[in-house]
Amino acid sequence: MSNDANNHTPKRLCSGIDGIDDVLGGGLTPHRMYLVEGAPGTGKTTLALQFLLKGVEQGEAGLYITLSETRSELISVADSHGWDLGRFHILELLSDEGLDPQFEQTVLHPAEVELGETVRNVIKQVEELKPARIVLDSLSELRLLSQNTLRYRRQILALKRYFATRACTVLLLDDNTSDPSDVQLHSIAHGVISLDNVVHDYGGNRRRMRIAKMRGIKFREGYHDFSLDTGGIKVYPRLVAAEHHADFDTQTVSTGTTGLDVLLGGGLIPGTNALIVGPSGVGKTTTVVSCLIAALERGERCVYYVFDETLVTLIARCTTVGLNLQPYVESGLLTLRQIDPAEISPGEFASDVRMSVEKKGVKYVAIDSLNAYLQAMPGERYLLLQMHELLGYLNQQGVITMLVLGQHGIIGEIQTDIDISYLSDVVVLFRYFEHHGEVLTAVTAVKSRANAHERSIRQFRLSNNGVEVGEALRDFEGVLSGLPSYSGSTALLGATDHLIDTSRQ
Repeated sequence: MSNDANNHTPKRLCSGIDGIDDVLGGGLTPHRMYLVEGAPGTGKTTLALQFLLKGVEQGEAGLYITLSETRSELISVADSHGWDLGRFHILELLSDEGLDPQFEQTVLHPAEVELGETVRNVIKQVEELKPARIVLDSLSELRLLSQNTLRYRRQILALKRYFATRACTVLLLDDNTSDPSDVQLHSIAHGVISLDNVVHDYGGNRRRMRIAKMRGIKFREGYHDFSLDTGGIKVYPRLVAAEHHADFDTQTVSTGTTGLDVLLGGGLIPGTNALIVGPSGVGKTTTVVSCLIAALERGERCVYYVFDETLVTLIARCTTVGLNLQPYVESGLLTLRQIDPAEISPGEFASDVRMSVEKKGVKYVAIDSLNAYLQAMPGERYLLLQMHELLGYLNQQGVITMLVLGQHGIIGEIQTDIDISYLSDVVVLFRYFEHHGEVLTAVTAVKSRANAHERSIRQFRLSNNGVEVGEALRDFEGVLSGLPSYSGSTALLGATDHLIDTSRQ
């Protein structure tokens, strides 16, 4: 569903988490009761604290009613995030006395009479404080006190009616300890926010949330990644390319290498993406950096996401072939980001790309490589779906995107982890081939949607002057197989002693 705001809905209430407000198209409907569900450790308490603290910022009184955690435990959680819980009130419902079976009471009688002592304290606090935001943590304790399903449902309904008359927005926290098939709370609550914690065999946990239900407003469906770290929860809304479009100039720009421009039919076009494919060490990364340098020299802001190596190694080895990135990093034109695929979720990565484009004005994005990016995904199909949306978004923003995809093998049969060529506007293929006892490199453009590209195979090499692309290898047969036959006098690039060792590129 679209997340466009509905002009006929009441003024929205900020949830305290920007990503959730974005998913909801503006925030929560005020004066309603919402259910936040999830297993222990998914971040329910943190979300609730952010909800109350946001209200305090807006001058709204808050009340945290706890049946499961002590005040000291809540303060400890808040201290880890640097928050001051003294800005709102905390009410502990379960005292030592309340744990005695003889004091066990129902929370609210359907006729709102004969309230238990603990509930009288809640009513007293609400009447005195007149809070605009309330958190009840957690429903699992309330479920146990109710003793049966019917009484539990009646108590929730009674709470809903009572808080509605006090113009309160309420979050009910539930740890999913009830029967999974029991969804009666979903029918009672105005909206349901579901938090999930996915554990992989290696690396950090993947947290995700979804809006299971929200009455009266449009929202973005599906799962949205989020992180739980110092400072609270950050939600990364699922990227939908169709929601983003910008006008841009489609004039072809140079790659910085004349031979490569000729091969591509003039160069690269804003709003397109290029896939650089080839075996390890063939020069894929250096080619991308060479194109990036050309963009930087035009004054365009660029971001380079590095998955496979350290930034120090990247800068050092690019310098050896005359591609010095350091001045552009220092000037702020170039942003180098080291990405650990075991610690970042796909949603967080897409959100970072989006921030680079929309906040920093980036016009050139490089992802090196897709092989490592694949490891950040729970399954191959998710890579294709999310990469489709990400590339669609970048294309609509007029960004030139370059993707590096490594292949297995050196000579002969070459294999690829995943085929993403159908998503690419341009595909540049690299291959090793043997000639007179030397291993040389060939490059060709096998696809270009935007330009009438050259169909020839050219020699490629890395030298002290950077990237060089030679003449078409017209006197060779079988170059792409790695074992060509030669008959003719095609001039090859340079002498052997001037070549750079490409095994590190």
